[in-house]
Amino acid sequence: MFNKFVKHFMATRDTGTEQLIKDTAKRVFFAEGRLHATTQDIADAAGVNRTLVNYYFRSKDSLIKQVYEEGMNDLSTRLVQVMEAEKPFRKKVEEFIDVFMADSMEYPYQETFLITEMNTHGNLYHKENMSEKVENFSRQIQAEMDAGRLEQMDPIHFSMNMFSMMIYPLIMKPMYKQFYNLDEEQFNKLMLERKEITCNMLFKK
Repeated sequence: MFNKFVKHFMATRDTGTEQLIKDTAKRVFFAEGRLHATTQDIADAAGVNRTLVNYYFRSKDSLIKQVYEEGMNDLSTRLVQVMEAEKPFRKKVEEFIDVFMADSMEYPYQETFLITEMNTHGNLYHKENMSEKVENFSRQIQAEMDAGRLEQMDPIHFSMNMFSMMIYPLIMKPMYKQFYNLDEEQFNKLMLERKEITCNMLFKK
């Protein structure tokens, strides 16, 4: 009986159920913002038995961490590819904003989760060699400042300004929608306009 039970679950693994659960969890946690959703909520949303969720991931914490880290690995890889490309710096920043904004608009609660978990547990996510890549980006920023294409400042301020202009409106989305009586389509239109606004604020005229 036990062997039949194991074979049943292993067969289920081959059908893509594990990926379905992860995709559903990512949507529930990071697109819908239901960070307190239970494994039963995930199972119901995926249309599977909760036993399968527990079999693959053991706990909600294990599931959410795996989904988050896989998502961040994918995003980080795409962002690094943009910043290491042989292109003019402004073009790279524009493409960086495109990639980051598309991901953040689809999963606006990733940053909220990141900050909450780091405040609770310390460094949640760290990609290998990321410090080296951040330092390389800072050197590119400094080179643009030395060439007179950016205002002189600590390169960290440039990065802070860029991310603040992208992330803060998404974190405050519910408030902005309420204050300005915006529907989802109107808010998304504003966010799509932010690339040009952000670049105009970051770069000299």
